[in-house]
Amino acid sequence: MKKIILALSLSSTLIVTGCTTFDPYTGEEKTTNTTKGAGIGAGAALVLSYVANKDKSSSERKKRMLRDAGIGAIAGGGVGYYMDTQEAELRKQLRSTGVSVERDGDNINLIMPGDITFPTAGSDLKSEFYGVLDSVALVLEEYDKTIVAVTGYTDSRGSDAYNQKLSEQRAQSVAAYLQSKKVKPARFEVIAFGERNPVADNATAEGRSLNRRVELTLIPITE
Repeated sequence: MKKIILALSLSSTLIVTGCTTFDPYTGEEKTTNTTKGAGIGAGAALVLSYVANKDKSSSERKKRMLRDAGIGAIAGGGVGYYMDTQEAELRKQLRSTGVSVERDGDNINLIMPGDITFPTAGSDLKSEFYGVLDSVALVLEEYDKTIVAVTGYTDSRGSDAYNQKLSEQRAQSVAAYLQSKKVKPARFEVIAFGERNPVADNATAEGRSLNRRVELTLIPITE
């Protein structure tokens, strides 16, 4: 039976060594393998819990999603290798873009700062960010054995209702753009957390900038 891997810490059975990738901020070379990760994004654990609870309450929905997307499962022993190669390709494509790639177990998290993705208080993607999402879409289309959870976050300025709506609109914008680039809609979970789960201090401009973000969590599907 197919299932979505949602564990926050998973041991891998395959180790890939000598894989050279690049830090997206510094451009420096780095070596990765199946058992070594860069640490999970601050929101990824919350996303994984959300998806797990949603699927527990609706197993039929999950089956329909997998069927409609035409997603094949990854053999259990090959999950680590599959995600390793996907991670390496993402790091190469996103080098020096400002988008960070983080890894925890068999999950990959892409963190897209709001300042480079959207105008202030807006939910329409900046045109200069299209190329970055085009690169992400190419990898997602090639590595299609994953669920793509797109999650929006804001800073704490404004009302809870406003921030919740804005975070949803921004997550929807990213998901819609990726879907327009042939990434199958059935693979997507769009989630809005508003100002919840900040990664920095909202009392400072720098902290608020970090809190305004959209994250993509890639969750592998296994047999």
